[in-house]
Amino acid sequence: MEEARQIVNNIKNGKIDPIYFLMGEEPYYIDKIADFIADNILKEEEKGFNQMTLYGRDVSVDDIISNAKRYPMMAERQVIIVKEAQDLSRTIENLVDYAEKPQHTTTLVICYKYKKIDKRKKLFKAVKKSGVIFESKRLYENQVSGWIQDTLKSREYSISPKAAQMLVEFLGIDLGKIDNELQKLQLISPAGTLITPELIEENIGISKDFNNFELRKAIGMKDSLKAHRIINYFAQNPKDNPIVVTVSLLFSYFSQLLQYHGLPDKSKANVAKQLKVNPYFVSDYVTGAKNYPMKKVSSVISLLHETDVKSKGVGALSISQGDLLKELLVKIMH
Repeated sequence: MEEARQIVNNIKNGKIDPIYFLMGEEPYYIDKIADFIADNILKEEEKGFNQMTLYGRDVSVDDIISNAKRYPMMAERQVIIVKEAQDLSRTIENLVDYAEKPQHTTTLVICYKYKKIDKRKKLFKAVKKSGVIFESKRLYENQVSGWIQDTLKSREYSISPKAAQMLVEFLGIDLGKIDNELQKLQLISPAGTLITPELIEENIGISKDFNNFELRKAIGMKDSLKAHRIINYFAQNPKDNPIVVTVSLLFSYFSQLLQYHGLPDKSKANVAKQLKVNPYFVSDYVTGAKNYPMKKVSSVISLLHETDVKSKGVGALSISQGDLLKELLVKIMH
């Protein structure tokens, strides 16, 4: 996220604000900025007396203000980082008086995860005037693959589109979890390495052949044999391949196919833009649309709704998840 980079670059260039209010649904950037501040503003010998980490569940807003008003010892400034500050959501507005007149020898960092303060209230306006407000927004699933590619590029690595998609489908949209796996891959691979599905399979344990990405592709191509092999693998490993994820991803794919059928401009660039997919995957939708006319796509979407309901125990209490998937596959491919 460009805004997060700008905050870090400003600090590197000596522009340090008295308050950083880091809020929002995506904890990854909140942690990254707070960690950078903790590691880089003070020298190591200054941190003992002048750097403090507090936790929202253990302190009050008054405690935070009291600490923030202290003067640094044998240093130009002190750093106070308040983690899990969302635990103070009921009283956080009490910070407004301090935010209006912050101590300029203190750098106060508020980590307010999964929530955000009301932009209409005094605290937001006060912090925006005297410091930095950063909102960390959660990425949509179709944005995470691009984030993986950009993150690796900044570290002098690259990744194939299929490998990036495997990570998203296996790890979801938790950027922290994804970054942990990327760092593991970097430890065993020199800079300049292309991260491939094979590398992910060997080192993270995600099968390059038996996953939802390959299932979706096989169904789109009407490759019944391959699709059944993948479903059988899922049936034998239900904990690693929950039906709710498979149904959700297939629903997303067929919804996009429905959208594809309705596009007047089916050029590669427009399809990628409208469906919000990597241009590399456009051919999968071209093939899928040929094999599944609009009427069939609509009926498959209805089937996926039915399977989703059954998977939650409604009207199918004795059917295993594996059998539900096999039944669904037969109906889709019919």
